[in-house]
Amino acid sequence: MARTVWAGVDAGKSAHHCVVIDADGEQLLSRRVDNDEKALGDLIAAVGDLAEGGEVTWAIDLNSGGGALLISLLIGTGQRLLYIPGRTVYHASAGYRGDGKSDAKDAAVIADQARMRRDLQPLRPGDDIAVDLQLLTARRGDLVADRTRAINRLRAVLLEIFPALERAFDYSGSKAALLLLTRYQTPEAIRRTGRARLEAWLRNHKARNASAVAQTAIEAANQQHIQVRGQQVAVSIVARLAKEVMALDDEITTTETLIEERFLCHRHAEILTSMPGFGVILAAEFLAATGGDMAVFGTVDRLAGVAGLAPVPKDSGRVSGNLHRPRHYSRRLLRSCYLAAQVAARRDPDSHVYYQRKRADGKTHVQAVIALARRRLNVQWAMLRDHKPYAPSVPETRTPTAA
Repeated sequence: MARTVWAGVDAGKSAHHCVVIDADGEQLLSRRVDNDEKALGDLIAAVGDLAEGGEVTWAIDLNSGGGALLISLLIGTGQRLLYIPGRTVYHASAGYRGDGKSDAKDAAVIADQARMRRDLQPLRPGDDIAVDLQLLTARRGDLVADRTRAINRLRAVLLEIFPALERAFDYSGSKAALLLLTRYQTPEAIRRTGRARLEAWLRNHKARNASAVAQTAIEAANQQHIQVRGQQVAVSIVARLAKEVMALDDEITTTETLIEERFLCHRHAEILTSMPGFGVILAAEFLAATGGDMAVFGTVDRLAGVAGLAPVPKDSGRVSGNLHRPRHYSRRLLRSCYLAAQVAARRDPDSHVYYQRKRADGKTHVQAVIALARRRLNVQWAMLRDHKPYAPSVPETRTPTAA
């Protein structure tokens, strides 16, 4: 006899735990399964047998990482799959009997939440290009974070031995300054080399503004004549960190080239980049966060909620009208929309007028940019729905009246 069942999966790196329940919440199966294709395939078949031809709904607490193989298998076999964030599972667990935590309990909670709730978002795969962009933009984010950490560490070490040189350059934006640090890290070394030889060395290594960089370095060296303790070890650390930052710069550039090449193959590429504020990188992050298919969200309000751009009420008792950002939203999607709106507020006339109006209403800069991002999301939705690029508003022209 066919029956409806819900399968909850507490996903892990090497293994998952699956619990299957029926419409009454009775447990039909509880099994730990290795995270490999054959074992997961056997699990899917076993759950199908329990349903006896009825409907099966799967729910999982990861949408990538360790759960990726199971997700691919479920989607590949046409299974209905829901995503329940781990934070939601954590808070829901407090309402179930027992204070202990185990993979089996979490899987049971996931299955039961999937059975009772109607607001869970089906997990659908993005298109092939969007999936590639998810990997590439995540990789770029990791590289940028590594670069920031390396620069901060470089400045911290250089500050201990040569503070004048540390404050002389913006090492996040000057490749020539980083190149200088791969060879010269102390006042003595820079003074001994001299301005002319220093400039020649920089030019031979194809550094921009070699003359200005050499002059600035000499001026910094002339401000310090004492050798700080620990200098010998510090100079080798500074040199290695400078080389590390330059290597990261090269890898970031290569990754951005790959992102651009893949992004330009997407059907929405031209439309998204026509929107003021969206360059290739931010538009690629938008596609990566949405999966490339707006139909998945159903409405623009749902998309705004996922992006964290739709405030939710926080009322209690006599207090009403309070709004705040939802706890659960896609930070990557919010980031792309917010940064694009911030750029547009400065460079796009329509966006600038709207931003200034919000500031005049008493909004802070962040609040005004978020309001602008929400308004622009409506425009993006219509653009992608109608497959039309952005068209700026045409200012009204008044016909002069006869005197």
